Amino acid sequence: MQIDPESLTGNWNYPTSVRFGPGRLAELPAVCAELGFQRPLLVTDPGLAALPLVQDAVDACATQGLGIVVFSNIQPNPRDSNVSDGVAAFRAGPHDGVIAIGGGSALDAGKAIAFMVGQSRPIGDFEDVGDNWLRADTGAIASIIAVPTTAGTGSEVGRAAIIADDVSGRKRVIFHPAMMPAVVIDDPCTTLALPPPLTAATGLDAFIHNFEAYCAPGYHPLADGIALEGMRLLAEWLPVAYAYGGDVQARSHVLAAASMGATAFQKGLGGVHAISHAVGSLYGTHHGLTNAVVLPYILNHNADAIGPQAQHVMRYLGKPEQDVDALIRYALELRKTLDIPDTLQDIGVPDDRADEVAELAFEDPTRPGNPKPLTRENLRTVFVDAVRGVL
Repeated sequence: MQIDPESLTGNWNYPTSVRFGPGRLAELPAVCAELGFQRPLLVTDPGLAALPLVQDAVDACATQGLGIVVFSNIQPNPRDSNVSDGVAAFRAGPHDGVIAIGGGSALDAGKAIAFMVGQSRPIGDFEDVGDNWLRADTGAIASIIAVPTTAGTGSEVGRAAIIADDVSGRKRVIFHPAMMPAVVIDDPCTTLALPPPLTAATGLDAFIHNFEAYCAPGYHPLADGIALEGMRLLAEWLPVAYAYGGDVQARSHVLAAASMGATAFQKGLGGVHAISHAVGSLYGTHHGLTNAVVLPYILNHNADAIGPQAQHVMRYLGKPEQDVDALIRYALELRKTLDIPDTLQDIGVPDDRADEVAELAFEDPTRPGNPKPLTRENLRTVFVDAVRGVL
């Protein structure tokens, strides 16, 4: 059903304050004023920093008298050193808040910078293990405004950042409740220029967030309900956004579903993310694309453990066949519609470091959320299958 995209607007407090709708990036200076920002540090990636989107945001803030500065020394998979450089820039300002604009890398880096500006311990001390987050000086964490420009990671509504270790390359989840952005500006117009391959990769990342959250063990009916509707929105609207990038209605639904996935995965993630984090650490691949390639291979591994979930998902998506085999076929068909490669080898990943991938994936904090236990050998097998296309 086609509706006026301008009606897809709302102010939500779920799980934080979200200003959703076309054109709402124009509210950025007002949001800064509400939060008391006078000298915000705008964190983004080098590509976005050169585009009118960021320059227009800077000009709008500067016009309102804000001493805004751009920091863009961010890698596609941000590392400790990117965060350290950002902290130095924040303190040198001195700045009083962070505006993070971009995809998952820029949002994660911005959140980590805002977190670390008031900490004296190294970032690795706050890895999401046990109660490490209690080590932080909560009162010294800077406030964050998040503006996603891709519809995938959902980092704008998350309390964590994925940051790679400079030495080992291992991706770590850095967590603290106060890393949740104070305000999110979800403006689908910021995603209109996203090219089809990135639309597909980030959109499938969002789909997998919803799916893995739904399949994660444990009782969390709130997350389950959000995840099901997130998958439905993506199943219906991601192919439209991919084929017609200027469709604001499609972009709106996909952007909402991305935030839904990140809201739902507080329940957990699983093997797709465990392997993708490892592959991204070792080979520098795009996270969403890697997830999209790995998905059916993990589905194959999990097949005998997700029968009820597969039935519910396929029924909710309106599919006549509702077993695990039908789910795997649907995942393959969706990937084909979005021109996603079949194997990791197709995106430049060989199987020469399979043992390292398996070890990193086993240690990844998302691995325990898989609905079926994953050993190092399981992970090695799934990775090699994903490289070679064995399904």
